[in-house]
Formats: sequence, C-alpha cells, structure tokens
Amino acid sequence: MATERAGSVPRVAVVLVGAGSGVRLRQPVPKAFVPVRGIPLLAHAVEPIAALAEPVQLVVVAPAARLDEAAGIVREHGAAIARVDVVPGGDTRTASVAAGIARLAPEIEVVLVHDAARAFTPTEQFARVIAAVRAERAGVVPAQPVTDTVKRVDWTGAVEQTLDRASLVAVQTPQGFPRAELVAAYATDGLDYTDDAALFAAAGHRVVTVEGDPLAHKITTPEDLGRAELLGRSGMIVRTGIGVDVHAYDDASPLWLGGLYWPDEPGLSGHSDGDALSHAVCDALLSAAGLGDLGSRFGTSDPRFAGAHADVFIAETVALVDGAGFEIVNVAVQVIANRPKVAARRLELEARLTELVGAPVSVSATTSDGLGFAGRGEGLTAIATASVRAS
Repeated sequence: MATERAGSVPRVAVVLVGAGSGVRLRQPVPKAFVPVRGIPLLAHAVEPIAALAEPVQLVVVAPAARLDEAAGIVREHGAAIARVDVVPGGDTRTASVAAGIARLAPEIEVVLVHDAARAFTPTEQFARVIAAVRAERAGVVPAQPVTDTVKRVDWTGAVEQTLDRASLVAVQTPQGFPRAELVAAYATDGLDYTDDAALFAAAGHRVVTVEGDPLAHKITTPEDLGRAELLGRSGMIVRTGIGVDVHAYDDASPLWLGGLYWPDEPGLSGHSDGDALSHAVCDALLSAAGLGDLGSRFGTSDPRFAGAHADVFIAETVALVDGAGFEIVNVAVQVIANRPKVAARRLELEARLTELVGAPVSVSATTSDGLGFAGRGEGLTAIATASVRAS
C-alpha cells in the first residue's frame, strides 16, 4: 500500500525496518508495536523522519499481519512525509530490507536503512547521514566510541584477547547509501548480515562513519524498554531520590556536619564521624540512581569507614552514581535540629558540599518547635532530595 503527497518529489528514501518479533523484549506484540509512553515504538520512529527538512519516501517494513495497523500509525504520526509505502517483511532482516528496497520510487538517489528499534534517533542524525552520503558517494554509518574494555572469548567463556578499543566504534542507524550501489549489492549477495553496511562493504564499496547520538540506542531487552519509558525526545532521563539520616548527640565526640568541623558543639554518634547531613546527601543520590542506600553500600561492618568524614562517603557515592550512567543535577538538604545554628555557616556548607558532590547543593535548616527527639535536643535529622540525569 502507498500514499503520496502531490507536488513533492523525494530524492531520499528511508527504509524503516519493523518486521521483527522482538522475542528478547518478551512482549505480546511485535517490537515495533510495543507501546512506549502510550504510543507504539513505530510512531516514535516515524516522528523524526517526518521532521526532516526535505521530502522523503518512507518505506515501512512491517509484519504481514499488521500492514494496515502500520499504515494507520504512519498516517497519524508522519502526515508530513511526501510518500509512504508499507510492505511485508521477510524471514530475516536482510530479506526485510530487500523487500523495502524493492519499493523505492524511480527518483530516489539516497537510501537510508533504519531500525524501528532505534525509535528515539534524532532528526539531526538522519540529516547528517544524508549529507555525508551525498558528499562521500559512499556508505555512511553513525558511530560512537566504545568506552568499555572489550575482550574476545572462546566458546567456554575463557578470554583469548583484549581488543584495542581506540580502534573500535559501536554503529547505529540510519545507515545511508547511494541508491544504485545498494540495490546492486542486495541483488548479488545471498548472505544474511546484521547490518547493511557489512553487506555494502562485502560488495566492495567504501563505508565511512559520522558522529552518532546516545539517543539512537537500540531497544532490545525489557531493561531497554524501561529506559525508553523514561526517555524524552530531548534525551534527558531525570530521576529523583530522597535520603534521611538521624544521629543522636554525643558530647564525647567532635561535631562534623556537611563536611565541616564545628568547634564547641556536641558531636553526633555513629560508626563514622556521624555527619548526618552528608549521609542524607549520599542516601538521596543513591536512591535517585537506583543504587540502594548508605547502609547497604557502606555498612558499619566495613572498617574502611570507621571515623570516615564526608569527603570519603561522598566521593564513593559520586563514583557509584557516575558508574551507573547518571550525572548529578542538584541536591537540596534540610537540617532539623536545635543546634548547631546552621544559618551562620550556610554559605560555607553549600560551598563545601557543592565541591564534594560536583553539582549545586543547597542547605536549609529548621527546628521542630520543641516536638520529638530533635525538639528535646537529643539529636539531629537531615533530609535530602537529589536529582540525577542519564549521562
């Protein structure tokens, strides 16, 4: 089935591959039709294509039983697209792409092949690939540097070799090609490939890279789907966590609060220095990143943290948050206590904590009007809220 807008003659086509079953996603419908924030992945994948500045032909490759459904999704979310064709996929990815290529309009000069599973790829990445195909007359793949150490293993899992990641990249879609060369490559090669650039290169053609984008991540597993639920087109996953810490006063100990020493004040009891304010900050950050809490990460049985100050706990926490793929946005913390008088050193506290956390930290304080253990002067409570975003 096909639809076309009068007066628009596209020279670029996007073959959008969405015919896979998505077994690893463990959903009751094919992957392209799994809802994310209320609309199918296919709809999310179509929207950035519809936003391209030049007219395009979109060829959607869908399961044979869902062609009408796919066409309806494109009508709703891709009304600006010049021409739309919806075709049934094949038994393999290569066969599905070949089915899409077979429906290219005669005027098409540049072909992009894109996975519907990379539904949040920005429009800018499509435009970047198109421009590079025209400039290079070659195959073009978006790529990002590999940041993890990569090892080659044998069938038993034993490590055979550590690869040099400086020469490695992770490739994404859309992958772009000059139309004539791509059609010829698909016509002569009977093998199945995991990506189209491999087939294009096997036919003897040059392939170059352009900058990729973290938003073009592939949705393959339930965990990927969970991330997609949080991910906006802006690319910002924002999470919030809350931390609470309470310590009793201890006249025999010095007071450390917010990473600062407070002379002439009763200290706070605890395995470490009892810095409830800093501990609440750590708890909030761990909570926001989904990393548990202070007790599970830095238990009282660990001798490394006996008497440890804020710089130790916060440095360890920031490293954990960073390792989980999050960047700290800000932290706000409130102290509930009769003493010390926080207002006199509030700016100093904020400066010290901001330095340790590496993001803005605001501090406030109040009393409990004589109510509870804080009101009776038995101890101090700190409550913190932290925001982090995916880095």
